[in-house]
Order: sequence, then structure tokens, then C-alpha cells
Amino acid sequence: MKAILILGSEVDQSHADKIIAALDERKIPHEIFVASAHKKTCEVLDIVAKFEGEKVAFVTIAGRSNALSGVVAANSTKPVLACPPFKDKNDYLINIHSTLQMPSGTPVLTILDPANCAEAVARILKN
Repeated sequence: MKAILILGSEVDQSHADKIIAALDERKIPHEIFVASAHKKTCEVLDIVAKFEGEKVAFVTIAGRSNALSGVVAANSTKPVLACPPFKDKNDYLINIHSTLQMPSGTPVLTILDPANCAEAVARILKN
């Protein structure tokens, strides 16, 4: 039982650190990977496949054109929680739709607050 964090870029680490701190408070084990769905699709798919037999929840951290969350959700039976980072309100207003608008068959839960994301992971893994 653990959270698998997949970052679209190393630039997203500071945002991931907030989620990790909240996971640590809840004593939820986690692993972190960096793999862009656009640039390293095969690596993302390998990460997803690696955990298919385990009790995990995926946390995807990608902004701008967020293909990462959709690729993970479309290729896994596990819950996927997107917690996208935004530089500022402008970035949020422009890029939130790439996380919210997923194709059919790709259920992604979007949670903006890192602590709430960790709490959602805790509740999912508890059941």
C-alpha cells in the first residue's frame, strides 16, 4: 500500500515535496519517478505496469499540457490523482483544462491542494 508519484519534469519537484510532506505526516509510503508522457511515454507505461499488481494510488504532477495523468489513467486500473503545479493565477487559468478535460475511459481525479491530495490518497488506500 503506497503512493506512486510521477512527475512530468524535475521542475515539478518542489510541488511534489509538499505532497510528500503530507504523505509522510500520514505515514504513507511512497515512491517518486520522473517521466514525461510526451517525451518518455514508454517509461511511463513501464512504471504503471510495474505497480499493477500492488495496492497503490498514482499521483501525477504535471502542468501545462498534462498528458501524464491521462496516459496513466488510460493504462491502469488504479486510482489516478492529478495535483498539477501552477506558477501563478495566469498559468492556472490557461492550463487547468489540460488536467480537467480527459478522454472517456481515463478517470482522473484533480486535486489542487497538495495536502488534500495526500488526504485523498490516504482515504483511497485505507479502503
